[in-house]
Amino acid sequence: MPTAKRKYQKTSPGFTLVELLVVMAIISILATLIVGGFRTAQMRGRDAQRKSDLKQISNALELFYADYGKYPAASGTQIAACAYNPQTGAGAACVWGTSQVTDGKTTYFRVIPKDPATGQNYVYKVSSAKNMYQLYAHIENPQDKNCIDANCVNPVTDTCGGTLVCNFAVNSTNTTATEVLP
Repeated sequence: MPTAKRKYQKTSPGFTLVELLVVMAIISILATLIVGGFRTAQMRGRDAQRKSDLKQISNALELFYADYGKYPAASGTQIAACAYNPQTGAGAACVWGTSQVTDGKTTYFRVIPKDPATGQNYVYKVSSAKNMYQLYAHIENPQDKNCIDANCVNPVTDTCGGTLVCNFAVNSTNTTATEVLP
């Protein structure tokens, strides 16, 4: 008995258009999730770097205060303690990311850190009596619990580069981040 030809026999072992579209849709959804997670991880990594930088700068400022009984002056938004001269009490403005904070005998910072994102800056403020300071940065994560007053969107009027507002601060123990320094 001759065998009957099957009516729906595949002619080649390939994928149908529908199968390919489903696989491509799944791959694109997974890629979107992975890229979104990667960007969030990068943002949080930069924020962690900012927090660490400000804490390290704060430690150096406290060492400077222990040596001289005052915090270094500010030059704009920069620390004026590079090549500090104890006799005159003056120093050059430190450039974030390149300058060394030193008085000739003690190196408080080999290279003062700069913000990990291009176009953003740290901000340093000191009181006129040089007994209080504030350090500011812009945190990218809007849900960060460490923002000033837990408000990452619009906490302080100072800019940390371009139109970005400073929303994270480290300050001396005798002041707050929102207090206007005398």
